Amino acid sequence: MSGKTYNVGVIGYGLSAKVFHIPLFKAVSSFKFYAIVQRSPKPEDDAEKDFPGIKSYRSVDELYKDSNVDMVIVTTTPSTHYDLTKQALESGKHVVVEKPFVPTASEARDLASIAHKAGKLLAVYQNRRWDSDYLTLRKLLSSNVLGRIAEFETHFDRHRPTKDTSGSWKSTPAPGGGVVYDLGTHLMDQIVHSFGMPKRITGVVLRQKEGNTDGVDDACTILLHYEGMLATVKAGVVSPEKEQLRYWVRGSKGSFKKFHLDVQEDQLKSGMKPGDEGFGVEPEGHHGVLTTVAKDGGFEREVLPTVEPETYVGYYQVLAKALDGEGEVPVSAEQAASLIRLCELAKRSSDEGRTMDV
Repeated sequence: MSGKTYNVGVIGYGLSAKVFHIPLFKAVSSFKFYAIVQRSPKPEDDAEKDFPGIKSYRSVDELYKDSNVDMVIVTTTPSTHYDLTKQALESGKHVVVEKPFVPTASEARDLASIAHKAGKLLAVYQNRRWDSDYLTLRKLLSSNVLGRIAEFETHFDRHRPTKDTSGSWKSTPAPGGGVVYDLGTHLMDQIVHSFGMPKRITGVVLRQKEGNTDGVDDACTILLHYEGMLATVKAGVVSPEKEQLRYWVRGSKGSFKKFHLDVQEDQLKSGMKPGDEGFGVEPEGHHGVLTTVAKDGGFEREVLPTVEPETYVGYYQVLAKALDGEGEVPVSAEQAASLIRLCELAKRSSDEGRTMDV
């Protein structure tokens, strides 16, 4: 890398900024936490106190006018992403946008065009490409240990059967809200990253939580139809299991089944940071199981250790290289536009009760 340091301005100081962005880009020497937009700091919630020396702005206009800001990270609600990102690009800033990128594929394509015209990098934060269990699965796929893949199941199930009263965008009837855009984007991104876009899509979008009368989807099953393979995306909120299924992938030579989510989110929420001992490392009890077809036609079963974690810091390491002119951004606007199209088609498929061509 060139050794250049990029001044970062963060828009928003909620969970996304505090947990999924600031600790991670701060772990990369190419980035300096320079400024934040926090409209209403409180004594117990003030970014300027948490990070002495940063600039604290009350409006995005102030941030965009600051010529020292090289890159902006948008961590606000999805319905605000388009306008904030467009203004940032047109102000001469590189931009990272929290997922879901924007509510519509049309908006996504428009922002990709604006970034190209502005000569600025635009990246979308699909950080779960750096989940250690997904990287373990990618290694299996590349080695052909599983053979020809027939079925690929990916789950993000939890037992939360009562209505969410937190007021989060994830459970409010606003553009880009609901489980398809929240968790569906993570799960479908991993599939598309590994196998490309499907030929057809079938969506079943549900409201499973008791008392959910707002019309916001909180559960989904989405089928991605490939030539010779079916990928199933499931995110449910009525799943009373001690160990939740994460992956079940079946091929002609073997299968891989794994329970439990990647540990990084919980570690970051608990205050652990990149570089701390054990960060991103899964306990042995969370490792997946590989079953292969033996020469005699029987089956051999082994616990497969999760690969050494690259961690979500890897996203910002790739981005730093891209800013230096070395390679592409970790997740492009064009890739994210295709993903948002799948979200739109899944919801339309569910509404119309039919499989859609992609």
